Amino acid sequence: MIKIQNVTFHHGQSQILNDISLDIPKTGVTALIGPNGAGKSTLFAVMARLLPIQSGSISFDGTDIRQTASRDLARKLAIMRQDTHFASRITVRDMVGFGRFPHHQGRVSQEDREKVAEALKEFDLADLADRFVDELSGGQRQRVFVAMAYAQDTDYLLLDEPLNNLDMHHARNLMRQLRALADDHGKTIVVVLHDINYAAAYADRIIALKQGSIAANDETDAFMCDEIVSQVYDMDVRIQTVEGQKIALHHI
Repeated sequence: MIKIQNVTFHHGQSQILNDISLDIPKTGVTALIGPNGAGKSTLFAVMARLLPIQSGSISFDGTDIRQTASRDLARKLAIMRQDTHFASRITVRDMVGFGRFPHHQGRVSQEDREKVAEALKEFDLADLADRFVDELSGGQRQRVFVAMAYAQDTDYLLLDEPLNNLDMHHARNLMRQLRALADDHGKTIVVVLHDINYAAAYADRIIALKQGSIAANDETDAFMCDEIVSQVYDMDVRIQTVEGQKIALHHI
């Protein structure tokens, strides 16, 4: 379980997160949604220890992240940032291989090579393995970064807007892959999403942030109602059921 208690974060005089407390169950997919500037990526960064905890606490399976060595945390938690940087002349295979470093610490084993090969195949990158990352399209790069996090083979996977730059085909495939990781391998996945309909289709639980606070937090079926979604986004949103799937009609 991920336990977040009374987390507040300020940037200068601006309060970005306001006394956030959450329990995110172990296994399954949890989606973080909300309007621009709601604090989603900041909460993600604090959870991933990319930003310091200014007040409150966060723990994974009872272990406080402030008291956990970086190597130990990297073997429990894999992350994909929104603003991922990379060396320009690095191959796809080597980039994905970086996900194995917390395990091998520079002494690459056959198991590490097999995990990388599995990740390349899983994310449809095998044919691109020897290409340089800076030669790829934005969508292809996005899949490389997700594959690197996947290769890290951790219980927890945190992804910040992984659907950026992906077309409909690859966005759907990625969400299906995340769903399968949770269902078939018992992974706990927290994913920041802009598209509420992807959250509705693939997440077990949806947490909405608004102005740095929790605006709603419920299982997906209960969350997807006109009143809750309209209140989160300050607009009229109709929820319809199509072939058993709830979708938000917000484009019209």
